[in-house]
Amino acid sequence: MAPWLLLQLADSAFPTGGFVHSGGLEAAVQLGLVDRDGLTDWLTEALDAIAHASLPFVTAAHRDPARLPELDALAEAWLWNPAANRASRAQGQAWLTTAHAAFPGNGLDVLRRDLRSAGSPGHQAPVLGAILARLAVGEEDARRLALFLHLRSLISTAIRLGLVGPLEAQGIQYRLTPVLEQALRTEVPLEDLATVAPLSELAHLHHDRLYSRLFAT
Repeated sequence: MAPWLLLQLADSAFPTGGFVHSGGLEAAVQLGLVDRDGLTDWLTEALDAIAHASLPFVTAAHRDPARLPELDALAEAWLWNPAANRASRAQGQAWLTTAHAAFPGNGLDVLRRDLRSAGSPGHQAPVLGAILARLAVGEEDARRLALFLHLRSLISTAIRLGLVGPLEAQGIQYRLTPVLEQALRTEVPLEDLATVAPLSELAHLHHDRLYSRLFAT
């Protein structure tokens, strides 16, 4: 079942709201920090950033879903950037709502109850890790899915911003496979969370100041 389930979860038809968020790329483009020639380097930095700041939450929640409220509170404290925080909350809540509706049972109602009891916002990374654990998706596949979803959303953003066309974007995504593998193998404990792409963080922080915006964040 797991391979079919992974394909379903990775499908763009699975409604988690990721495509309305640019991950800071829209602001970076408007600020002149990223252009077509620099897109691959920017995506490489973004994947390294998720390995150091988001993937640890996925892993920790996957290993112990009962810790979800605790990990969610840590994610709330860690995500100081208002735009990134909003995006994480929105996507985490969408993941939990969609998964609960699509896969009744599997202990997902327990996750919803625990978050509501704790008054937790439901950030994407810990929620995703806990959901995948409840759905019996293995840890490595859970980490791989989190990385793929992040890159897929950024690639989609680049296309809609007109940086690259769909065919070129697919080539870039394929060439980033070694970067994905390196990020997958990067084990970062929660106590070593780090921001390794500060310029991207600052660009994302500027999103709410943009005169015109295509994306929510």
